[in-house]
Amino acid sequence: MQARRKDTMPDDSLLPTRRTILGGTAALGTAALGTAALGTATLATLLSAGGTAAQTPAPRRSRLILLGTAGGPTPKPNRAAPAQAIVVDGHTYLIDAGNGTGRQMVLAKLKLGSLDSMFLTHQHSDHNADYGNVLLLAWATDLAHRVNTYGPPPLVRMTRQFLDLNESDIKTRMADEGRPPLADLIVPHEITGPGEVMRDERVTVTAAVVQHPPVEPAFAFRFDCPDRSIVISGDTRYSPNLIALAKGADVLVHEVMYLPELDKLIATEPNAKTLREHLIASHTTTEEVGRVATEAGVKTLVLSHFVPGGYPFIKDEVWLDAVRPHFKGEIVVGRDLMEL
Repeated sequence: MQARRKDTMPDDSLLPTRRTILGGTAALGTAALGTAALGTATLATLLSAGGTAAQTPAPRRSRLILLGTAGGPTPKPNRAAPAQAIVVDGHTYLIDAGNGTGRQMVLAKLKLGSLDSMFLTHQHSDHNADYGNVLLLAWATDLAHRVNTYGPPPLVRMTRQFLDLNESDIKTRMADEGRPPLADLIVPHEITGPGEVMRDERVTVTAAVVQHPPVEPAFAFRFDCPDRSIVISGDTRYSPNLIALAKGADVLVHEVMYLPELDKLIATEPNAKTLREHLIASHTTTEEVGRVATEAGVKTLVLSHFVPGGYPFIKDEVWLDAVRPHFKGEIVVGRDLMEL
């Protein structure tokens, strides 16, 4: 089913990776820790009968980088705002763009000019605050090609208004620095329903409608890359549509909420009762996240968009222990700039 949309106008050695972080408590699979750290995709080529490396495995064509893993619109001292990058053959597909995403890309050693396409799961400020800023900063750096952007309405109007807001700066840089018109490089596509969103020679992107009341529509995205499938849940409560989208996926990045600490999070809020009702109605608990991953039959579950994501500070093993009874596959407790 075709998604309904309206079309208009480095050195990685310093980055935290799944292998380095698995040396601690951030992720544990059903196998031994050393096995989990290597990842199931490389074991067949790495292990000989004697248990030693048989050959150097071919590098992955796809990279998944968690740019920001916090949940909610307020800045957190320990986690950046929500954003993920999937990089295939040097082309960056950005999913969500919370505040500070451009800087997180630089910290992840991603060239801003590698941005190929951008996808917004829904129109909440922690997911779209830097939608225009990422494009502007990339253009002011080295972006010189067209970028297609995809997301729910009013994406077209947002794009136009952002360009109007920054008209003076854009015109100045065009005249002073010889840059091409930014408006010619951004092509927004509004998505209103499920189905295939885009396809190129590297990836096929499919959307499913998820439930994140009162925001409608809200989407999850599946990226079928040459070497594996990666699903990004966006913000959602327990969702059968997401389970269907994620069937058999290699990686599921899913938001998560830890109920025992929820009241501490909202204790100082004047609208605590209303906020609690919203969180319960529109997010996924640790138990439900495990159920989703189990019912979808995914290989690896990556926890992200943590609620609480700042205070109270929750240790990785608490998240892991809360999800483990409900999913027996590999679990990764996400951290900013982690690469999988």
